[in-house]
Amino acid sequence: MNYTRQETTAAVTLTPPAPTAAVIWLHGLGADGHDFVPLVPELQLPATLAVRFVFPHAPLRAVTLNNGYVMRAWYDIKGLSLQSEQDIAGIHASAQLVGQLIQTELDAGIAAQRIVIAGFSQGGAVALHTALRYPQRLAGVLPLSTYLPLHDTLASEASTANRDLPILMCHGTQDSVVPLQLGKLSCDWLRAAGYAVDFRTYDMPHSVCNDEVRDISAWLSRVLTS
Repeated sequence: MNYTRQETTAAVTLTPPAPTAAVIWLHGLGADGHDFVPLVPELQLPATLAVRFVFPHAPLRAVTLNNGYVMRAWYDIKGLSLQSEQDIAGIHASAQLVGQLIQTELDAGIAAQRIVIAGFSQGGAVALHTALRYPQRLAGVLPLSTYLPLHDTLASEASTANRDLPILMCHGTQDSVVPLQLGKLSCDWLRAAGYAVDFRTYDMPHSVCNDEVRDISAWLSRVLTS
C-alpha cells in the first residue's frame, strides 16, 4: 500500500489513494503520534480497504504521577489505584478532540460506520471512553493495554448507536504499567453493561507483539469490510 504521509503539529497522517475508511490511533503517555506509525505496514491490510491512519499528538501537560513533569498526555494521572481521583476534565477534553478528528473524517467523506478509534494505554482509555459515547455508529474500538476510565458514568452517557460496537481489547499478561487484572475488570464492567467484548491476552509486557498485530489486522479487516 502506498501512503501519502503528512505531518503537522497536530498529527501524523497516512493517506492511501481514495480513502474510504479511517483509523484514529491514540498513543500512550509520554509518546507522540509517531509511535505507532511503523505498525501500519506490519498490519498488511488489503489495499481494497483504503484506510487512512490518523495518529494525533496529545497536548503537553503536567502529570501528577510523574512529579508534575510536563509531557504529552491525554489527561492527568493522579494515582494508579482504582480509588485514585480521575482527571474528568482532561478525559472529557481529549474525548472532544477525538470527536473533532472524527468530524474531520466525516467532512472528508468517510462514513462514521467506516471509522475505528484505537489507542494504546492512556490513549486506549480515551478511545474506549469516546467511542462508547459517540452519537453515531462507528466501525469499532480497539483499546490496547488499557482500562475503562470513568466507568461509573457510562450507563448514563452511553450512546445507543454504539451499544453493539465491535470491541477488541488486547492486554499483556506481564504488563506492569496497566496490570492485566485492571484490563480484565474493565472487560467485566463492559460485559455487565451489555457490550460484547473480544478480550485477548498475550505473553508480553506493556507493549505490542507480533501475534497481537496479526489479530488486530484480522479484526480491522473484518469490521471495515462488514
